[in-house]
Amino acid sequence: MNQKILVIEDLTVSFDGFKALNNLNFSMDTGELRVIIGPNGAGKTTFLDVITGKVQPTQGRVLFKGRNLAKTAEHEIARLGIGRKFQTPRVYLNLTVKENLDLVCNRQKNPLATLWQQPKAAEHRNVINLLETVGLVSKAELPAALLSHGEKQRLEIGMLVAQSPDLLLVDEPVAGLTDEETENVGNLLLALAESHSLIVIEHDMEFVRQIARKVSVLHQGSLLCEGSMEQVQNDPRVIEVYLGAQTDD
Repeated sequence: MNQKILVIEDLTVSFDGFKALNNLNFSMDTGELRVIIGPNGAGKTTFLDVITGKVQPTQGRVLFKGRNLAKTAEHEIARLGIGRKFQTPRVYLNLTVKENLDLVCNRQKNPLATLWQQPKAAEHRNVINLLETVGLVSKAELPAALLSHGEKQRLEIGMLVAQSPDLLLVDEPVAGLTDEETENVGNLLLALAESHSLIVIEHDMEFVRQIARKVSVLHQGSLLCEGSMEQVQNDPRVIEVYLGAQTDD
């Protein structure tokens, strides 16, 4: 039986009386790829905010590899091994693709040293491997500003992987992408799932079908159901929730 990398127990987050998360219980195994879906307002972003320490729970707790993250600062949680990719790509547009990855891979964490000094052989190999992983070898010397939206998404995922997190949190990675870009991002996430634990939040159901192994459905801040994509999409509760929320998506 796999060890649980993430366990959330009786988690509630209240904002001025509104419960963004309401007695939520959730867990996932080490090495698992989990997709989380739910209508707008279901609590998906707050869910990620609590895991990363951006928001503190009103009650309940979050356990990462058995450690209670209560009152742990965001940067400390990142150092523990949780990396987050937001909906909008956060890359350095004026730097090349390779330089973006160099900045993250450089152990000195010194931007000037990264840009002006020759990288160590191990760091160079790491950058090359990341370029191959995200499919951007041919764009390595191109300024990130000239990448397509989908390529920027893949570059940021590569920058996230460069930090060697144990758990990757990926928020709506294919919003606004073409079908081809969506497929490319899906293939990248499936490849990363061979060596990482991933939580992916997404609205695009075709994309979910491409990558999903197990799906959790949030509704009104609680876990509505979870299972395979087939089980979830045929669940009467999920059908009711999505039929009632189609105009919101």
